[in-house]
Amino acid sequence: MAVTAEDRTKVVFELFDVDHSGYLEESDFAAMSTRVEQVADGSSDDAKAALSASFGKWWTTVERELDVNRDGKVSYEEFTACVLSPEKFDDTVTDFADALSALGDPDGDGLIERPLFTALMLAIGFNPANVDALFDFFQPDGEDRITVRTWRDGIVEYYHPTKPDVAGNYLVP
Repeated sequence: MAVTAEDRTKVVFELFDVDHSGYLEESDFAAMSTRVEQVADGSSDDAKAALSASFGKWWTTVERELDVNRDGKVSYEEFTACVLSPEKFDDTVTDFADALSALGDPDGDGLIERPLFTALMLAIGFNPANVDALFDFFQPDGEDRITVRTWRDGIVEYYHPTKPDVAGNYLVP
């Protein structure tokens, strides 16, 4: 079965719904940010702040663009509209991709080692086998590292509905 943008959207919704309430709420984004920051102990405070800001922007954009009934929470049905309107999320996704991939490079050498990549992705909530498959798809170098740019671009592609064959498909169970 081919993975679609809708399949990826479902995974994202389930991950963002940290408390499993069936709705996305501001507290879900704050909780996810905290989880991810906790495993990035080698990253700078500035990098963690950028990630936190990107999660805040995610929530602000989701609420503004998708909370149709203005109840402060977004249902799955409301969330699927992001697939139909990716232009509303381009800046948000780019900020998130920049922040998350930078968090994976605490020494600033432009490379992300598998252990930190895995820790960050598991903190988000992805399945370990899927995370390993994605990292392998990115073709790590001989020291088991990928470039920051590779991961950043992979994140951006994941959220683009017109691109059916993206690396992030490995994250869909």
